[in-house]
Amino acid sequence: MIHLKRAYDEPSPEDGERVLVERLWPRGVTKARAAVDLWLKDVAPSPELRKWFGHDPAKWKQFERRYWKELQSKREAVDVLRQMARRGTVTLVYAARDEEHNGALALKTFLERRIR
Repeated sequence: MIHLKRAYDEPSPEDGERVLVERLWPRGVTKARAAVDLWLKDVAPSPELRKWFGHDPAKWKQFERRYWKELQSKREAVDVLRQMARRGTVTLVYAARDEEHNGALALKTFLERRIR
């Protein structure tokens, strides 16, 4: 099972293993408060893709397709997440304000389509 949670929200036991899936550490969040088990920078969207997207909902579908293409070349990082999800609950921790258009959500969709 894969969940999503903002880095600014309180961690909970139901989160299972918490994985930060951002290239940059969330501003203003201490390591203790983030309570992540793993920081997997390599699975985050490239800086170029992040800048292009700019959290513009109108670009969401195209962002997803471009990001999924990037993820296909990040096999090791993706495999780490797939193995974790097979073992139990994983929460992808992200920093974006927009809970409906962010890299963690696109990553969750990508993983769920490939775990089965």
